[in-house]
Amino acid sequence: MKARVLRYVALVGLLFFSINSLTAMEAWAAALGRMPLRTNVVELTRTNCVPLMLASFQSNAVAKALIFMPGATDEFYFFNRGYAVVTTSTPTLLDAVRALTNQTLLRVTFRAPFVLMHSAEDPLEPLFTIEDEPTAERLRRKGFVQHAVYNDRDWDFLLPILTFHLDTKLLPAANSYESNHFYRHSFAAWNLTGWEALEAVSMAGKTTFKVQRRKILFEGDVRFREKPPVPKFP
Repeated sequence: MKARVLRYVALVGLLFFSINSLTAMEAWAAALGRMPLRTNVVELTRTNCVPLMLASFQSNAVAKALIFMPGATDEFYFFNRGYAVVTTSTPTLLDAVRALTNQTLLRVTFRAPFVLMHSAEDPLEPLFTIEDEPTAERLRRKGFVQHAVYNDRDWDFLLPILTFHLDTKLLPAANSYESNHFYRHSFAAWNLTGWEALEAVSMAGKTTFKVQRRKILFEGDVRFREKPPVPKFP
C-alpha cells in the first residue's frame, strides 16, 4: 500500500512538472509570437539575421533576453551556413526562430529568463563561482540598463558598461591577452538585474565568472556539449 502511494505521489509530481514546463514553453513562444520582425524579410542570412532578431526583441513578462550563443553565431559567421526562409507574410520573431530551428543547425532553449539560440555544442547553463556572498547579493538587487542591444560586441566594449552600472571592478582589463580570446557578444535584453546581466554576458561570450569581494573575474569557458559538424571539402 505504501509503495503504491509513493508511486502515485511521484506520478503526480512528474505530471505537475511537465505541465509547468509546457506552460513556460508556451508562454515564451507566445511572447515572441507577439513581436513583429522589424523588417518584413523573406530570407534570414549571415548579414541580416542576428541584428534583425535582436532589434525585434521587445519587453515582455516572460523572457528578459534573447541570446545568440557562440555556437549559433558560428553557424552564420564561421561556417557560413546560417540561412533560412520565412514563409509567413507578416513574420514575427517566433516565425524567425521556427525557420532557423527547422532549416539550420540552430536550436532554441528557454532557460528562464533567457531565450537561447544555440547549436549542439553550447553549454546551456552559466558557470560561476561565488566567493563573496554579500557582493553576489548586491548584484542580485542592482539594476542594469533598461534596454540593451549588443550585436557582435567584444569584451572591451562591454567592460566599461558593466563596470559603471554594476559599480564593481571587472577583470580581465581591456586590451588584455585573456579577453582577446573571448567570443563576441550578441544579445538583446530588457530590465535585467545586475546578476542576470552577468549571466547573459557569460552565456553570450562563452565565459565563466567568479564573484569576489567587490570584484568579478571572467575567464574563458572550455566546456562544450557536442562538437559541431564540420563541412567536408573535396
